[in-house]
Order: sequence, then C-alpha cells, then structure tokens
Amino acid sequence: MQTDLVCPSCEDLAMGGQTHPICKKRFGLDGLWSLGIYQDPLRSAIQKLKYKGITELADILIDITLEYWVKYQPFVLDQIKKDQGVDWVVVPVPLYWWRVNSRGFNQSSLIGQSLSKKLGLDYSEALKRTRYTKSQVKLKEKDRRKNIFDAFAISPDYTLHPKPYVLLIDDVWTTGSTLRECCYVLKKNGAKKVWALTLAR
Repeated sequence: MQTDLVCPSCEDLAMGGQTHPICKKRFGLDGLWSLGIYQDPLRSAIQKLKYKGITELADILIDITLEYWVKYQPFVLDQIKKDQGVDWVVVPVPLYWWRVNSRGFNQSSLIGQSLSKKLGLDYSEALKRTRYTKSQVKLKEKDRRKNIFDAFAISPDYTLHPKPYVLLIDDVWTTGSTLRECCYVLKKNGAKKVWALTLAR
C-alpha cells in the first residue's frame, strides 16, 4: 500500500521520507511517512473512521502500518528503535473542543494511542487547538495556511522535556499546512526532532 515517500517541505521524492538537507528549517518537519495515497480502499477506511465512528479501524490501520514496517524497516522505524523508551513521544494533531464533543472522538488521538501502545512509546496530548478553524478540505493551499496560522499551542500542563523527539500523528496529509504549524509550535517549545506520520497523503 505504501508508495514513494516525499520530503515534507518541497514534496519531491525523498529517501525514507526525510526532509532534504537543502529544505531543512529550524522549526520545520524532519520527515514524513504515510501508509498510502488517499484513494480507495484506504480513503474509504479513513472516512468510515472519521465520519461514521467505526473507531476499531484505527487499530486495524495501525496494524497494517506496523506489518509494513516490520517487513520493510523504514527509516523512521530505525530512528524510533534507536531511541525507544528514551526520547520519542507520540503526539496527535488536536481538534477544537466542540468538534471533539460533536464527533465523540479525535481520530488522530485514536491512531496515536494505538501506535504508542503497540510500539511501547509514550503518548501525550501535548498540543491544544486554541481557536476554531474552518474545515481544510475545500480550501486552497494559501487559504489553508492562513486558516491554520496560530491555531495551536502547547497544553499548559505539558512540557516536552525530557521527550524531545516527537512522532506527530494525523489521518491525512493534503498540503501539510496543519502538520507544519503543529511542528512549528512543538519545536518552538523544545522538540528537537519532529516526524509526521499519517495514514494517507
């Protein structure tokens, strides 16, 4: 299911999904790994999880992800294994509070909790969404960046120290605006490395 990986900055092909050296920014993502392209059957599974509340799909999709990782040993897994139990923490992209109340869950939290449990990594709701934002789905890339700007902050009861390496979780990478903004906040608050992991892009 997994397809060619891309640099999260320029979105050109990149070895292992690592950010190209020339694309690296102080507060930018260090890499991006996605299970597959946002098309059926993966798209259908994500939509059923997200909009129809079939929450057991989070575990199923993470099982598929980890089966792929075991078979192919991607670069991001090598990084996590090298520092397992010491530095890595799983952090989901948050939803605004009323959207969580309306939906009953945050799909990124479900995915992140499943992944952290199965990899034996710490999990933290380190980010909070500070304001309501329009759905990104129908917005153009420029409008997505503007829509999501300054929409996240570190949760007041959380500090990144001593967990400076973050696996940032979301369901879908489209333009990357949301994940880049979350990464910026995490790195401004002490994260040394942030990899994005999504089910699809």
